[in-house]
Amino acid sequence: MGCHINPRAFGVLNRINSTNRGVATPRPLRLNEENSLAWRIAPMDPWLTEIRQKVEARERLSFADGLALEASNDLFTLGELANRVRERLSGNHCYYNVNVHLNPTNVCVYRCNFCAFRADLKAEKAYLMSDDEILHRASEAEARGATEMHIVGGLHHQMPYEWYLNVVRIIHQAHPRLHLKAYTAVEWDWFARITGRPTRDLLAEFKEAGLGSLPGGGAEIFHPEVRDFICEHKADADGWLRIHREAHELGLHSNATMLYGHIEKPEHRIDHLLRLRQLQDETGGFQTFIPLAFHPDNTKLGADRQLQKPSVLMDLKTMAISRLMLDNFPHIKAYWVMLTLKTAQLALHFGADDLDGTVVHELIYHDAGSESPEELSVAEIRRVIQEAGRIPVERDTLYREVVRDDQSWRLGRKIAVALAQV
Repeated sequence: MGCHINPRAFGVLNRINSTNRGVATPRPLRLNEENSLAWRIAPMDPWLTEIRQKVEARERLSFADGLALEASNDLFTLGELANRVRERLSGNHCYYNVNVHLNPTNVCVYRCNFCAFRADLKAEKAYLMSDDEILHRASEAEARGATEMHIVGGLHHQMPYEWYLNVVRIIHQAHPRLHLKAYTAVEWDWFARITGRPTRDLLAEFKEAGLGSLPGGGAEIFHPEVRDFICEHKADADGWLRIHREAHELGLHSNATMLYGHIEKPEHRIDHLLRLRQLQDETGGFQTFIPLAFHPDNTKLGADRQLQKPSVLMDLKTMAISRLMLDNFPHIKAYWVMLTLKTAQLALHFGADDLDGTVVHELIYHDAGSESPEELSVAEIRRVIQEAGRIPVERDTLYREVVRDDQSWRLGRKIAVALAQV
């Protein structure tokens, strides 16, 4: 189910506009109208005052509140409010991990027009990693002291389901200490299509083989006005949410994402956030939300629409709104690969409490024009966090502290947040 605008919201907007701005009352708009509701309404400073009162009272924000945040140009107030929530949850700490990415193939049956990573089977850039190459990458990760391997890639139509399962199985057998965060909901949907089996059964089989958790990719934008255009054949919103619900019910935690800064409108972003919030109310299985800035280089969508990368202002605003709307998510991540290090550093004061990790061998976003380094050292991550005035804390995938001793590591305490008091 999508999120709907409460008619009462228009009464509030009418009161704000007519009483405080002296402008004409806006007519109610439907989600599918050409112009966005949020940007057709006059600035809503009085509504920000009401939102501030809600944040201070730890009250949940509504869809209409989300639109008001989107319409506001008061970036510093948004940042202040988001930072207040962030510090209630995580204090002055900022989390990071030591991780390595693995993209076993870029051959993909889908042709999403926002993707620069995929390749056709016979394309010059197409590749498929062998078992030996995969195990070498895992061995390299363990030698670097990594605690996590993040595994996602293309949907190779000539590879059977067992090949994808084997990737997880052979890594776990050889390197059982590595936490394997593997395959987005879009990939799980594909596995169900090629096997004819329920995704719940597939998740259980992978868990037995060594799967530790699910990444949050493939969410893009849930609303069909956008999703049907940018990735029409992939798992739809209901499918994405169902798969994560099933994972949570099996005891697997997961992350969630939102791809912003392309053709979506403010109401689509708020709709997306509230669908995630609703599922988190049901399961509590999400750990982190990651807003992903669209990178248009080398993508069909970027070329066709002549799109530019989101501005720093949009990046920080989206981060802040995400923190304010997702009151039941423990963590918000500033993914430095997408944002750049400087923007990610600023985001630590706009609601984010996690910087991701070393991210060695990331290909997907660099193929789309990311100008961030291809990896960071732990010393660099800690420096960026400390420069922002935060205290760096290394974590594992499940948000347990990692304690380092020379060349070895062990798990410390579970990182706890008081979500009921947000």
